[in-house]
Amino acid sequence: MKVFVDSSAFLAVLDADDENHPLARQVWEKILNAGAFLITTSYVLVETYAVVQRRLGMDALRTFHEDIVPLLQIEWVGEELHERGADAVLTANRRNLSLVDCTSFAAVRRLGIKQVFAFDRHFAEQGFELL
Repeated sequence: MKVFVDSSAFLAVLDADDENHPLARQVWEKILNAGAFLITTSYVLVETYAVVQRRLGMDALRTFHEDIVPLLQIEWVGEELHERGADAVLTANRRNLSLVDCTSFAAVRRLGIKQVFAFDRHFAEQGFELL
C-alpha cells in the first residue's frame, strides 16, 4: 500500500492540541502497522518543517526530523513538477489553494497513488481517498 502524507497529517500527528490529533494518531499507527510505503514531496517537507518549528518549537521539529522523516520516501520536486504545480495553482485561481497543494496533487497522480493521509479537503476535491 502506497500512501501520500500531507503536512496537515504530520501536524495533526505531532500537535496534541490539534483538533484532528486523536484521529491522526490512530491513522498513523494503522498505516505504520500495515507496512505502508509512505511518500511525500520535498515541498511538503519544507512546509512542515517551517510550521512545526514556528507552532510547536524545536523539540517537536527534532522529533519530526529524527523519527518521522526517515520513514518517508521523498519525491524531490524538480522543474517539471514545480511547473505543473504552478500552472495548476494559477489555473485554479483560488487564494486558499497553494503551490505546495498543487505540486502534491501532480506528484500523487504521477506516482499512481490512490490514498492520501491528510486533513486538507483539497485532496478529497481532487478525487483522492483520504485515510
